[in-house]
Amino acid sequence: CGKSITAMSILRLVDKPGRIVSGEVLFKGENLLEKTRGEMTTIRGKQIAVIFQEPKSSLNPVLRVGNQLLEVLKIHEGQHRTIKKKDAVDQLRSVGIPDPDRRVENYPHEMSGGMAQRIAIALTMAREPQILIADEPTASLDAQVRDEILSLIVGLVRNSGASLIWISHDLATVSSIASRLLVMYAGRLIETGPTADVLREPRHPYTRGLLDSLPGDAVPGRDLVQIPGTMPSLIDLPAGCAFRPRCRRADDACGENPVLATAGARQLRCHHPLAVEGFR
Repeated sequence: CGKSITAMSILRLVDKPGRIVSGEVLFKGENLLEKTRGEMTTIRGKQIAVIFQEPKSSLNPVLRVGNQLLEVLKIHEGQHRTIKKKDAVDQLRSVGIPDPDRRVENYPHEMSGGMAQRIAIALTMAREPQILIADEPTASLDAQVRDEILSLIVGLVRNSGASLIWISHDLATVSSIASRLLVMYAGRLIETGPTADVLREPRHPYTRGLLDSLPGDAVPGRDLVQIPGTMPSLIDLPAGCAFRPRCRRADDACGENPVLATAGARQLRCHHPLAVEGFR
């Protein structure tokens, strides 16, 4: 649906032949799309950072993790103070790495998935970013480790005062940590608002379909609820609303692209919203 590519667009990390063709990315009142390459280099990592889904993709396989942390700390601290091995050990300890004095000498391949993700988090948070983008950072981890990493990231963000953008298809996780929820479909934002409001009273048929299809709400002995049809190809989208071929409420009006309408704290892109008035 375009969650990760949207996150990469914020940092202008879209790989060719992909490109940003329109819109704005406003940070501190300035459009990041108008920044030079050098200006973006000073923003990436230090002001806006990202944790990726596959932790070892963030780590250099031929450098010890301690050296990688020291390099990040030196860049962050500049000439303000001398960086020592103890600083790397302290960073590992801050993300719950057991026996950090020994682990600083390890290479990434000597780490488990959960351990590697903790290292990636330490590298990211060492520069004290103001915005942290977490791109499904727990997707490849088992349940227990996933909960530990989730608690770690949320705790670090709260302590630092940073803002967190959490990319996920796990509605249970989103509902537990997010104050505002944005739902995307086929590369477009289709519904947004306070998390509790969106989950309690979804107004887009796709959002309603997602919630209805949760296995936890299934009735024993009955088929699981599912959204009919399949996702469209992003290089061959249907005319008008991209959800039109799968939507039970679709009619001729849906042949035109719906605009993003606003009502209070909610936004919605739909010609036939569910039981709601006031959008304009």
